Amino acid sequence: MATYVTSDIHGCYSKYIQIYDKIDFKDEDLLFVLGDVVDRGPEPMKVLKDMMTRPNVIPLIGNHEVLALACLKCLISEITSENISRLSSDMMELLLEWIDDGGQSTIEDFARLSRSDRRDILDYLGEFSLYDILTINGKGYLLVHGGLENFSPDRLLEEYSPEEMVFSRPDYSKIYLPGVYLVTGHTPTRLIKENPQPDCIYRANNHIAIDCGCVFGGKLAVFRLDDWQEFYI
Repeated sequence: MATYVTSDIHGCYSKYIQIYDKIDFKDEDLLFVLGDVVDRGPEPMKVLKDMMTRPNVIPLIGNHEVLALACLKCLISEITSENISRLSSDMMELLLEWIDDGGQSTIEDFARLSRSDRRDILDYLGEFSLYDILTINGKGYLLVHGGLENFSPDRLLEEYSPEEMVFSRPDYSKIYLPGVYLVTGHTPTRLIKENPQPDCIYRANNHIAIDCGCVFGGKLAVFRLDDWQEFYI
């Protein structure tokens, strides 16, 4: 059994589906997907529908799923200009924020689904975990999409809000939890100024940052926690 992590697929189905051959993924293996499956790329529903068929793929929620869930619940009956015109001002503001952040591809892909498939997708998105804790070969790992905003060593993980874990970005110069590796997506590694290899996994100070800019012309990264082997597509 091996345990893998990936993140920020962003609707790039062609890259996503190559993961399983690349890592020789087996039924007894686990793959944790650290959020941002949807938006920006062309085929987010195709990625989600494949993930739903795989019981050994464990999804965590990203900021794009938070926005998608909130907006798609309002649009599920029928996505039309009339439907959108009836939204509250707060929901319209959230929808515009989401579209500006890449949500249009998800709206269009979602609209092509049958009504029952739409409900299945929303149910699945609603099951995404906020974080996960693992111990593998004596090493501890905290898996989360964004980071730990307003961090204090005295705070319990369950005391962090979704916004603090999902929308935040870590300070990569800081060790948050001694003896525990913080594994995150959300921040493309090309934006980490200390990273000597842009679009590659960044490891320093108990951080393992795995968003390698797949949808921005970078790579889709997969990291094996058992032996720290890196895979790229």
